[in-house]
Amino acid sequence: HPSGVECITVTEHFNFCLGNAIKYIWRCGEKNDAIEDLKKARWYIDREISRREKAGYAADKSKARRRRGARSSA
Repeated sequence: HPSGVECITVTEHFNFCLGNAIKYIWRCGEKNDAIEDLKKARWYIDREISRREKAGYAADKSKARRRRGARSSA
């Protein structure tokens, strides 16, 4: 990559779906059609959103943030 940073160095810190979305955004237009790369990234992002919604992830994280905020202001 022109930045000198390898994509795998970044994506290995994320789960599968987010890592793949980053990969497709990272290489957008370099190997394939840019629009196709962005559509693939969107597919992985949509899949991750669905996974988190099913798991109640957003609600759980929101509650955790509120709890931490309440403790730090006490």
